Amino acid sequence: MIYSPKMRHGVRAPRVNAQGRIAVLVKLENGRQVSGKLTTFSLTGGLVQIATYLEERSKVIMTIPVGGQAVRPHAEMLFPMWGASGYLQPFRFTRLWAGEQQLLEAMIADMLKQTVARSAVDHGAELRPRNFYLESF
Repeated sequence: MIYSPKMRHGVRAPRVNAQGRIAVLVKLENGRQVSGKLTTFSLTGGLVQIATYLEERSKVIMTIPVGGQAVRPHAEMLFPMWGASGYLQPFRFTRLWAGEQQLLEAMIADMLKQTVARSAVDHGAELRPRNFYLESF
């Protein structure tokens, strides 16, 4: 079964900051392939860093490694932006198989857990409830 991400009004998919650690391969309709790195992504799309920009509304197939497997969702490229080292190009998934969705969900959940755990270790005792800051004034 095919999963096609739909935006529910007012609900935003959780985003993960991949910090360019995940290499992706973007295949265009004409067969040309461009490599890049994911900087941010979610179940609905994300942001990829690439050396050359792709035309807005280009239809592509992305290959994203997930553990020992790879998912190949279809995506549509959005308006590119110039970044410090190449282009940052947002994209949205247009077709994602149910199995691929589950793999991406697990990867996102794992990365979110790592981020929270890393933040707790980095900040340690500095983490205090919000009301602590209000009470100090």
